[in-house]
Amino acid sequence: MSEMGSVKSIPSPAISADERSHEVDHPSSLVAHFGAEQPLRLDCGVDLTPFQIAYQTYGELNADRSNAVLICHALTGDQHVANVHPVTGKPGWWETLVGPGRPIDPKHYFIICSNVIGGCMGSTGPASINPATGKVWGLDFPVITIPDMVRAQAMLIDRLGIDTLFAVVGGSMGGMQVLQWTAAYPERVYSALAIACATRHSAQNIAFHELGRQAVMADPDWHGGGYADRGIHPHRGLAVARMAAHITYLSDAALHRKFGRRMQDRELPTFSFDADFQVESYLRYQGSSFVERFDANSYLYLTRAMDYFDIAADHGGVLAKAFADIKTRFCVVSFTSDWLFPTSESRALVHALNASSARVSFAEIETDRGHDAFLLDVPEFFDISRAFLQSAGKARGLSLEDR
Repeated sequence: MSEMGSVKSIPSPAISADERSHEVDHPSSLVAHFGAEQPLRLDCGVDLTPFQIAYQTYGELNADRSNAVLICHALTGDQHVANVHPVTGKPGWWETLVGPGRPIDPKHYFIICSNVIGGCMGSTGPASINPATGKVWGLDFPVITIPDMVRAQAMLIDRLGIDTLFAVVGGSMGGMQVLQWTAAYPERVYSALAIACATRHSAQNIAFHELGRQAVMADPDWHGGGYADRGIHPHRGLAVARMAAHITYLSDAALHRKFGRRMQDRELPTFSFDADFQVESYLRYQGSSFVERFDANSYLYLTRAMDYFDIAADHGGVLAKAFADIKTRFCVVSFTSDWLFPTSESRALVHALNASSARVSFAEIETDRGHDAFLLDVPEFFDISRAFLQSAGKARGLSLEDR
């Protein structure tokens, strides 16, 4: 029997704080800088200046600048949607959907993906250096919202000289950004692919986020958000937050199919609190690998931004008013086993779009893979995405023949 003192906790990250901080202010990607003459007006009433946006592009912009596709990343994503990640060395986070031969192919589209404001992979956020103090922002960074993220993206799109985006695409928090784009800049979005998302965050989702934030803040290494000044990182608290969140991305059926009650490298229980079960080991791995690439304060800020999101609240509580007279073509996709953003949320969005006489198609895809299905190999999702974009491209007059 294992001694209780031999229990293995979540290991420290393999990457150093210095390595992580390099990507925060000097990312391995393109960077757009905005000076004092171009402040970002935040919903909290603060003008953020100066600031920067880190982004990646794939493919070429056509002559009439009509083939630009903006990819919006989810909570723990970044700009490295279809290239090797500079920190983890892993493939791009959405290479199932974006890339050669995929529904969003750089042969046909000019693809843009930026790290959101508040992130930690090159766009200005709480892990960045505050130019006024020369120190890391930490909790002095102003609270940001999904509309703030989209306003920053719009400034980037302006910088790139693009008036209208052919498509804005995203899932989960990325889907929230898609919907905000269509509500705030309807004339600038020709088509929108909103996946596994909602027009507002539910009470249950806010509760899960609060659980994660409390895990981070309870870590003794958090130091009220000032851990960077001490050269440390609250990796245990952030790992627990990631573990809790990851459970919500899956389904009971998926967990049972993948792990069941199988033991990890043993036949009998150790009668300790070590990771006896495969599912325990899997969650610990998810937690420890996450902290290698993500900043704890950024996690607090981005989860809070999702919590505040509520499109209807900005339109007198009537969701349809947010999309009044909109000309954007919509495709809304949900998954049957997604209990984080259930199909009922997507149906409410579709009903509001129908009430606004918007052009909208809707698909509920049957799968047991849970919320994460939009990131996985789900052929029906790829077929629907490809067909929607091809149809919109034909209506837009895009040439989608191989170039």
